[in-house]
Amino acid sequence: MSATDTLREDHKQIRRLDKIIIKCYTELYTGKDIPLSDINKITVIIEEFLDSIHYSREEDSYFPCVASYDHLKQEIRGLLIEHEFSRRIALQIKKYLKKWNEGDDAREPVARYLKTYSVYLMDHMTKEEKFFDEAEAEVLSKEEEYDMYDQFKSVMSISKKMEDMIKEIEYLENQSWVKN
Repeated sequence: MSATDTLREDHKQIRRLDKIIIKCYTELYTGKDIPLSDINKITVIIEEFLDSIHYSREEDSYFPCVASYDHLKQEIRGLLIEHEFSRRIALQIKKYLKKWNEGDDAREPVARYLKTYSVYLMDHMTKEEKFFDEAEAEVLSKEEEYDMYDQFKSVMSISKKMEDMIKEIEYLENQSWVKN
């Protein structure tokens, strides 16, 4: 397996999460009740998996390695800007979820920001997949791919956290509001 393969595997898990997010905001818009604890799990997965693991792999290793060849720098800049946009949307979801937990009716803004996040996510991953294809074909050597992969693997806390996040996605996928 290579670093690029690892990031693509992350995308498979992210697509699973996106299906849950779509179901969540769709149900919220139709007036159905979703346990706030489940919506909170979604925000934790966004924060712990997407931001702390996936974006970290890209920002701390993958993008700098590709950029060191003075190649795809504009694309990297665009993806980094989008990562920041993602973080801002996630903060809004958390902000309104907190208000909802405190008794305010924040159903609509939570649903709206979840929908915004989903739209962002699919567009962003499409751009990243194209970027990965170019980086893999034009820039990265097999040795660099394997070195970055080893670096990804060497952080055991991330491996454990990744397992935990996949279990949280599975938990959400098995909730009745997602299955219906």
